[in-house]
Amino acid sequence: MTRLFAVAALVVAMAASAGAHDWNDKAIAWKSLDEGLALAKKEKRPICLIVYTEWCPHCANYSKVFSDAKVVDLSKKFVMIRLDQDKDKDQVAKYAPDGGYIPRTMFLAPDGALDAELHAPRDKFKYFYDEKDPASVLAGMDAALKKFSSPK
Repeated sequence: MTRLFAVAALVVAMAASAGAHDWNDKAIAWKSLDEGLALAKKEKRPICLIVYTEWCPHCANYSKVFSDAKVVDLSKKFVMIRLDQDKDKDQVAKYAPDGGYIPRTMFLAPDGALDAELHAPRDKFKYFYDEKDPASVLAGMDAALKKFSSPK
């Protein structure tokens, strides 16, 4: 009986977190992968690509970071792409350079190439930015803008 209650509690927690995502769709122009890659190439803007799932509580926490005014402001200099790891399996496989953990945030060049040097300051789970502090992803965005706007 205890196991049944544990399973029920897990299902309730997952269902609660599924509705808790707020990626700030009103202020951030999220694109699909194909649409975003084409737009980035056309406008020569870097890409901020996020891989997430609807059931992940860390993803739900991280989604709220995108309501921060500074994140919203910097997002306008990027093509912002979100991929659901469960729904976009074929597309997501290409964007797991150090594993399939979630959420992952990667910065891509305007031609769509992943820049492996741009990641969170950690040795493991390099593309996992702090899920509750906007400063973490802001630092990544700043580094990506500097790299992609410097003369070649």
